[in-house]
Amino acid sequence: MPIAESNDPGADDVTAHVAVTTRAHAAAPASVMSVSPNSQAAIRVRELRHSYGGREALRGIDFEVARGEILAFLGPNGAGKTTTVEILEGFRRRRGGEVSVLGEDPERAGPAWRARVGVVLQSSQPERMLTVRECIALYAGYYPAPLDVDHVLDLVGLTEKAGQRCEKLSGGQQRRLDVALALIGDPELIFLDEPTTGFDPSARHMAWNMVRDLRGLGKTIFLTTHFMDEAEALADRILILSAGRIVASGTPETIGDRASAATIIRFTLPEDVTHDDVPSVAGTMTDGGNRRVEISTQDPMPALGVLASWAAQRGYPLADISVHRSSLEEIYLRLTEEAS
Repeated sequence: MPIAESNDPGADDVTAHVAVTTRAHAAAPASVMSVSPNSQAAIRVRELRHSYGGREALRGIDFEVARGEILAFLGPNGAGKTTTVEILEGFRRRRGGEVSVLGEDPERAGPAWRARVGVVLQSSQPERMLTVRECIALYAGYYPAPLDVDHVLDLVGLTEKAGQRCEKLSGGQQRRLDVALALIGDPELIFLDEPTTGFDPSARHMAWNMVRDLRGLGKTIFLTTHFMDEAEALADRILILSAGRIVASGTPETIGDRASAATIIRFTLPEDVTHDDVPSVAGTMTDGGNRRVEISTQDPMPALGVLASWAAQRGYPLADISVHRSSLEEIYLRLTEEAS
């Protein structure tokens, strides 16, 4: 089945969901690009380019995803995330560059390759009138070597709902079914698109545990999300895309020089205590107004030790003292704004 070209960067989710299963049986030419069997890269991208009319959506990006890794792919709307993911999944032809996914070019890969890839879309509509077990069993029939249905039900926590009709599932249970349908073919690589959109906090954390379990099974996971806390909780590594370019890559702890960024210590002075009374510490102290003190320092522990000793000796409670390191969201906003 040929891949339809489109000038619209946002593919229809339902159409893509149907395409996942239909394409598993579609014939396609053999790949002309491969990586060595010993390669640790599940995904390898070199100088990837794409455009819509005169607008460049991707401007020659490079990255790799190691096997067994959870990669969070972040970026604002219009950054090129959807285009990148559709190219990696084989649903869109690129304009330039090289792409290898599980050792093959997804643009040319055949049904055997597609059976090795699972896709969990942001929204989908599995067969509403079937039971959960019937729906998973139906999708199992599309793959040459599917997992056992009961095993998949257990993996995603739907064993007790196996006899329930799909239309009766809650939002969180529906999301688990989406993951089950992506897992039933026993894929090596799973694309997760906004997996917890609309979830309450409890459901989100349950979904996170499920994603961690997938990594425990050795699956490689390509995660797109707008939730910085989700990326920080799940990802081994993060890529930030902005205006068609990758502007940062690193672990949640180090991306965007986060590990070396200054720490801010804040507290309110007691009555009759001035900024001049605060002991000198390594860093820059500023007046935050309303008796607030802000100290920017690269080494917070010695500064905190000096401040704690000073406050304890004088009986100052400093009850609102806080230590703030740049959050992932702050790093993300700074990088994407600089690149826009």
